[in-house]
Amino acid sequence: MKAKLLTTISFFTYQISISQTEKLLHGKVVSQNNILSNVEVINKTAKTSSKTNEFGEFSILVKEQDSLLFFSKDYLFTRLKLTSKDLEKSYLIVEMTPKAEELENVIVSRSAFTKTEIKKIANNKEEINKIIIRKKFDEVTSKVNVYDGRIKNGLDFSYPIFDKPKKKIEPRDDRFKKLVIATCPPDFFIKNLNIKPEEKETFLKFCNADPKSKTLLEKSNDLELIDFLHTKNEEFKKLK
Repeated sequence: MKAKLLTTISFFTYQISISQTEKLLHGKVVSQNNILSNVEVINKTAKTSSKTNEFGEFSILVKEQDSLLFFSKDYLFTRLKLTSKDLEKSYLIVEMTPKAEELENVIVSRSAFTKTEIKKIANNKEEINKIIIRKKFDEVTSKVNVYDGRIKNGLDFSYPIFDKPKKKIEPRDDRFKKLVIATCPPDFFIKNLNIKPEEKETFLKFCNADPKSKTLLEKSNDLELIDFLHTKNEEFKKLK
């Protein structure tokens, strides 16, 4: 009888302790005043997950200091470390940032724009279309032949026989770097990985040297990419 009583007391004590630390968190995921459905909501600490419904709403069991990750294909992933103030709220609003639209064969020089202007262009389709039209115009005008005073069929002294053979320079593969920048928020390296701004370029080269980075380029899975960066960060810090 005593054994049963002790078991019952232990069970209720456990239930009370669980209820004191865990809470069913309710919230909504939005972006620029638009609700986001089918967003993956992951409690990385507790290894549980949920998804937003058609109204952008979600519910997930959490406790203080848990790390929540929010994933959606067309948006930068968002990480939230829960505090006691977050748990006191009856409803949590999470804001996600759209990924910059990728344009093929369009190159915008960063030196020609301020940071504010670059951000404005990245989220303004009208400005993007202007860049495309301007580039097409430049391509057409570059094909127009203009007489430069040279004699037709004359000897071309720029022909390779008059020059020393130049060493072929292999183009640098920046695809992995571009993938990371397009996927991760600007403060990800400082807040999540504790990497200083001056170390960021070296760290990305270190990651790019790993053959797995090429696999991630083919799969393009945000969650696998984040786990890969955390793993490489631990290796990177051991080298320092």
